[in-house]
Amino acid sequence: MEKVIGIDLGTFNSCVAVVEGGTPVVIANRGGYKTTPSMVAVTEAGKRLVGHIAKRQAVTNAENSVYAVKRLIGRKFNNPQVQAALKNVAYRIIEGPHNDPRIQLRDKVYSVPEISAMILQEMKMIAEDYLGQEVAKAVVTVPAYFNDGQRQATKDAGAIAGLDVIRIINEPTAAALAYGFGKNIDKTVAVYDLGGGTFDISIMEISSTGVFKVVSTAGDTFLGGEDFDQRVIDWLVAGFKDEHDIDLRQDRMALQRLKDAAEKAKCELSSVVETEVNLPFIISSARNEALHLQRLLTRSQLEELTEDLIKRTIEICEMTLEEAGLDKADIEEVVLVGGMTRVPRIQQEVAKFFGREPSKNVHPDEVVALGAAIQGAALLDEQQDMVLLDVTPHTLGIMVVGGYFEELIPQNSTVPTSRSKDFTTVRDNQTAVKILVMQGESKRAEENELLGEFILTGLRRAVAGQVEIEVTFEINADGIVSVHAKDKETGKEQSITVTSTSGLTKEELDHMITDAKDYAVARRDDEELEKAKQEATTLISEIQKLMPKVEEVVAGSDFGRDAMEKAKAVVDKAKTTMQQGDVKALREQIEALQRTQRMFKGVVGKVG
Repeated sequence: MEKVIGIDLGTFNSCVAVVEGGTPVVIANRGGYKTTPSMVAVTEAGKRLVGHIAKRQAVTNAENSVYAVKRLIGRKFNNPQVQAALKNVAYRIIEGPHNDPRIQLRDKVYSVPEISAMILQEMKMIAEDYLGQEVAKAVVTVPAYFNDGQRQATKDAGAIAGLDVIRIINEPTAAALAYGFGKNIDKTVAVYDLGGGTFDISIMEISSTGVFKVVSTAGDTFLGGEDFDQRVIDWLVAGFKDEHDIDLRQDRMALQRLKDAAEKAKCELSSVVETEVNLPFIISSARNEALHLQRLLTRSQLEELTEDLIKRTIEICEMTLEEAGLDKADIEEVVLVGGMTRVPRIQQEVAKFFGREPSKNVHPDEVVALGAAIQGAALLDEQQDMVLLDVTPHTLGIMVVGGYFEELIPQNSTVPTSRSKDFTTVRDNQTAVKILVMQGESKRAEENELLGEFILTGLRRAVAGQVEIEVTFEINADGIVSVHAKDKETGKEQSITVTSTSGLTKEELDHMITDAKDYAVARRDDEELEKAKQEATTLISEIQKLMPKVEEVVAGSDFGRDAMEKAKAVVDKAKTTMQQGDVKALREQIEALQRTQRMFKGVVGKVG
């Protein structure tokens, strides 16, 4: 039976889930962990590492270990936030051919969707190992405040990973689905989602009839645990510079050690009131002396360093309530999502703002993946009575004369939806109009994102303002935007379906998909070879243990000498084949080893 997996592609950690027998379950990776670090690395030998194995070697391979790539996805290289990342990460970010940020690992340059695809491919393989079957379809979550380009880049990452992403849904919405799944409740819920790289707040109405309706959503795609870690790093760097007049940011390995230490200290301070950051031999002085970093960080100091970040999340919550036309008293439950919501001060500020203690009924790291899996199962099951009504997180409109942005579909409009507005020509004898489709909240068109453009031609020559053009925007349930422009006098029409681009050309995307498929095949072959080697090694060990007993039983007989020589030959050939790395040949040798083992056991057993 076909399965749809749900993937929470996180900034710090990723998680995969599936619905089995009507129950959503999180799938653990081979190490037994239910979340996998969203990290990718390339070793000196050119081997790709993903997840925990990438994180473990990040300090010694800092320049070639990538983390928090979600913050770069769907952005332009000259974006201020991308430029800020250049200074704060140990790996190399360079400008790509389409003004997109790209990452150099060893001697190869990767696009951001390509790196994200490596993480998604790992999630796919984790699910396939658990289910024992190939997985082709997935629902992937994104921050609610992701724009069209960021969503498309995430979808492209899925395609590169070999996944048909049948739906992209917002992380807070997925969390609400998991929270309300199987419960007969009617509630207005606020989902406060503060993860490793992004912040979202969504107000949702959950109905006992199975309707999940998003009323309002807002967020900041560059506000999360990374920023809290960075404040600790800045504090450590400043203190070290005051003491030794050395900027630790100039050393990539030191920077990676600082990042690990800052993250660890932040996590520890959720359960203790103070912790020591101790990094021996962090760097050498000009006189070649080994220098150490040792500082005590208290919870109150951390709260002081990050006070404005927490305040920013509360301001966004306030704005979202206003957009929804609701008071704090209208919120019946506050659901905390994302690892950062374990921070005591954040829990206190959220409780203080909403006037109620947040719910502890969901797992902050797993709930988003569970919700994605629930949505995936619902899309497969036509009998499912669950209805999800999401909203468009950004305003959609067109550019009008003077360079202004004219809104057609407001932010937080429930999708699917359609809106029309009439416009007129702005010049005498104008026979064509260019429609620039845009997304954003600024009144100035140039400050918003251009989604696409098209031209309506064949207009009647007339004085400016006499010819009327009706522009219609439509958004379907998948968030795909279609725009139509019609000459109201003649009925002549032109339209465009906005298929946003991640910055990759079709040729690049096809090449990346092929590379990913080749990697998956090679990875499976390597795993099969490793498994076969372990099996062969075990059999050889058992045969060698049996050899003295068999020699004792058949000592002096021609059968015994012949059997021992054949057994030794089988063992030697198996050892040689193991070194050659041919899986098919090794499988044949494993069968020979198994026959030898059975024969030896039979000989020893008869005597016993």
